[in-house]
Amino acid sequence: MSDTPFGFGLPPEEPENGDEGKKDGQGGPANPFGFDPAALPGGADNPFAAMFGSMNPNDLGAAFQQIGQMLSYEGGPVNWDMAKNIARQTVAQGTADGVKDASVGIAEKSAVEEAVRLADLWLDGVTSLPSGANAAVAWSRAEWVEATLPVWKELVDPVAERVGAAMGGVLPEEMQAMAGPLLGMMRSMGGAMFGQQIGQAVGVLAGEVVGSTDIGLPLGPAGRAALLPLNIESFGKDLGVPADEVRLYLALREAAHARLFAHVPWLRSHLFGAVEGYARGIKVDTSKLEDVVGQLDPSNPEQLQEALAGGMFQPEDTPEQKAALARLETALALVEGWVDAVVHEAAKPRLTSADAMRETMRRRRASGGPAEQTFATLIGLELRPRRLRDASRLWASLTDARGVDGRDGLWEHPDMLPTASDLDDPDGFVHREQLDFSEIDKMLGEAAEKRERPEGEGEEKK
Repeated sequence: MSDTPFGFGLPPEEPENGDEGKKDGQGGPANPFGFDPAALPGGADNPFAAMFGSMNPNDLGAAFQQIGQMLSYEGGPVNWDMAKNIARQTVAQGTADGVKDASVGIAEKSAVEEAVRLADLWLDGVTSLPSGANAAVAWSRAEWVEATLPVWKELVDPVAERVGAAMGGVLPEEMQAMAGPLLGMMRSMGGAMFGQQIGQAVGVLAGEVVGSTDIGLPLGPAGRAALLPLNIESFGKDLGVPADEVRLYLALREAAHARLFAHVPWLRSHLFGAVEGYARGIKVDTSKLEDVVGQLDPSNPEQLQEALAGGMFQPEDTPEQKAALARLETALALVEGWVDAVVHEAAKPRLTSADAMRETMRRRRASGGPAEQTFATLIGLELRPRRLRDASRLWASLTDARGVDGRDGLWEHPDMLPTASDLDDPDGFVHREQLDFSEIDKMLGEAAEKRERPEGEGEEKK
């Protein structure tokens, strides 16, 4: 993430003043704006000097504008307008390797459309779920930001609301009578600071993701398989795999996710519900908030942001919270394991790089993927499918034992899916379920025969 999380430093494209303007051996203490208190009359004892230092008029105006945006915000727990603007600015700066965002050309759009079309054709033979992509789109990084922000809002707002409530609860008792204006200011600052955090995080992610389903959740609009050609090029640069194979393999993954989320109607709400259930059990570390609120200084709005960035979220050590985490991790593993299994089945006979690409994606997801630090910082949650390999083996075993239809039929209802304990013994789950189903069929058949036999025998005697 940026070293100036709330954008109070000089814009990256402009040179900083460095030590210019400082007196020898002086310069005053560091502050979030990077100003020199000694530069104004009264030196460090002048609060306005401490805040605004030796800024030129343009920088001073920009700082006042940002502060005004922070304190005037009256919306929800996150200032999403600020988040969007910061994300777009982060994208415009380019990635650490110097690659700038660019509009997607006609040739790249055609290549993505063809890759998704071919991927869907291959997937038809390895899954009973029909195509879930009504359209294949090629996005720039900026377009990814625009398309995914609504889902980020759905994921982040609940926890941000908890932080906002916690901020109001840490005020000293003697300040409660006058808390109204201060609480309003704190809510505004909190909304802006969360907006800055998520904006920067989403902007950084936009430089890393290759599609709309990298984190196992459907971030884009329903019915669209989306790929980012610029990021796919960076992703495949050092793999030693032809560019068209990299694009096709990633198209297979995107199209497989699209099928799952399009034709398993309860899956999206199941996953988001698991995220929300886990988030409800997160505790806000009020000690950090108390430290910040007790020293709240309008000239140092970076204090609260530092508390947010440092991580104020701790999961409650309760059976309910542990169960919520297990549900979430199992759900993510089952989604990613199914995608891994069906994509490998489709790619293995056709792509020479199938094994290498599979291992690359497995390691990328198992290590947390591009969203790992984002969620860990923002809402104390790691979207890591820790049981990816176990889940993939389970789906492969189900394919061998029941065929494609029997395997995919488990998605008909969440209660039919394997549990966390089932992932410990994938083959045992497959065997046990097969035995149970056969015994039930046998019992039902015998019961039907007993009901029919006496009546039939009586008719024969007559």
